[in-house]
Amino acid sequence: MDFMYSIVGFFAGGGLFMLPIACVAAVGAAIAGERYITLTRLGIKNRGAWAQIQPVLASGDFEKARQITRGADTAVAQVLSMGLARQGAVRRREDVEVAMEESMMEIVPQLEKRTHYLATFANLATLLGLLGTVSGLIHAFGAVATVNPAEKANLLSASISEAMNCTAFGLMTAVPFVFVHAFLQTKTIDLITGLEMASTKFLNAITERTTTRAQGRLGLVQSAQG
Repeated sequence: MDFMYSIVGFFAGGGLFMLPIACVAAVGAAIAGERYITLTRLGIKNRGAWAQIQPVLASGDFEKARQITRGADTAVAQVLSMGLARQGAVRRREDVEVAMEESMMEIVPQLEKRTHYLATFANLATLLGLLGTVSGLIHAFGAVATVNPAEKANLLSASISEAMNCTAFGLMTAVPFVFVHAFLQTKTIDLITGLEMASTKFLNAITERTTTRAQGRLGLVQSAQG
């Protein structure tokens, strides 16, 4: 109970700017939670989809791969589906690569959205804390100007202590957001790297399949000529 009273006293002592900092903390926490859940789910789904698609691509059964990726809602399936559609039509590595790059350009912003707000909220919380402290100090010095000189030191000391609560709360809000922002960026980069790896392996599978067919045809031609 004493701890709760301490928190309430700390919040009340910080002045008016404690409220906007609390709002920034609440909105930032909601965004951080949503991004963490979303990115974690996407990572699990992508790994499951790739585990299903990868053996099919390795065997060169692109038609079955199209059936697996058709209508799938995972990011890796969407990228490969675009490549498989182009591969079935033109069979050129460059065209397939361009198609998957276009798909990546649509998916990557969805992975990165709202994460950058956390860095902005960290800066905003710090600035609001400093603004609250400056505002508190202005009121503190204005108040001591009219009091008994014997009371000025005690009143000024208490007023400054209260004004610093706002800066402390702003920093307590900002510091976790900096770490969470870096953590979510790392998860996003891991997802993007996984998509790029899947695209590269798919392109290599196409190249290997094309090379094998070309060698087979060349062997048939040489056999016919011999």
